[in-house]
Amino acid sequence: MAKLDTRTLAAMRGASALRIVTYNIHGCVGVDRRYDPARIAGVLREIDADILCLQEVDPRDAGGDQAAYLATATGRNLVVAAAARGCARFANAILTRFPPLATRAIDLAIPGHQPRCAIDVDLMVGHRILRVVATHFGLHASERRLQAYRLMKALASGSPVADAVVLVGDLNEWRGRAGGVGALERCLGPSATPRTFPSWLPVLPLDRIYAFGPAMLGDIRVYRSPLARLASDHLPVVGTLVWTGVQPGASSPRTAVTPSARRPYGRRRDDVAIDERAGLV
Repeated sequence: MAKLDTRTLAAMRGASALRIVTYNIHGCVGVDRRYDPARIAGVLREIDADILCLQEVDPRDAGGDQAAYLATATGRNLVVAAAARGCARFANAILTRFPPLATRAIDLAIPGHQPRCAIDVDLMVGHRILRVVATHFGLHASERRLQAYRLMKALASGSPVADAVVLVGDLNEWRGRAGGVGALERCLGPSATPRTFPSWLPVLPLDRIYAFGPAMLGDIRVYRSPLARLASDHLPVVGTLVWTGVQPGASSPRTAVTPSARRPYGRRRDDVAIDERAGLV
C-alpha cells in the first residue's frame, strides 16, 4: 500500500479522492445492548463516505431488511451479493454513491466453522472502474489463513474491467500482521492497523483497508464520534483513495488489475500445504 503525505493528499482531494469506510455494525446492537439501526445510520451520515462497506448486517432482522434501511437512510445504492444473504447469521453489504456494474460472491466457508463470504463488486466511478471486495474473516487463526488464501485466488482471477482494487473488512486478526493478514500483505503490501475494538476502549486492530493498482490510500483513521462509540462494538475505519498516474481508458482493451500484477507472490512450503487444504491447488 502506497501512502500519501498530507500535502499531496490535500492537493488532490478536490476532484478525484474517494472516501471509503469499513464498519462492523454488530447487527445494529450497540454497546448498551440496545437494538437501534437509526444510530448506525446516524454514524454513516456523519462520515458521509462514498463507499460504505458493512459487516454483521443481520438479514433476519424481524423489523425489516437492515441493509435496505441503511441504504435508504444514507441515500446510497445497495450491493448485497446473493450468497452473502445466506452467510450464516450475518451478511456483508456495500452502500455506495456509484452505480454497480457487476456483483459477485466469494465463498470463504471453511468446513467446521461458521460460513463466511465476501462481496466482490465493480463500481463505475466517473470514467474509471473500481473493484471493491468486502469481507469478514472467521474467529480462528487456521480458518483465517485458509480464507486469506482463498480470497487471494479470487483476487488473482481479476475483474476484466477494473482499473484498481480495494479490499476491506473485519479480518478478526488481533495479532497485528500475523496469520491470514500476513498472507494478504505479502501480495497487497501493508495496511494501516488502527485499533477499532472494542469501541469504548479500542485495543485490537481488527478492521483494515487495502488498495492496489493505480490508486493510493491515505488519511486512514478510526472514526471516534460519541455516537460511533455507542452504536456498535467496533469503530469504523475511514480511508481516502486517490487515483494516480494512469488515465482511464489509457490502454485498450482494459487489462485486469490483480495482486500478482502488482507484487510477485512467492509461496512458502507451508503455504502450498495450506492451499491444498483449502482446495486451491
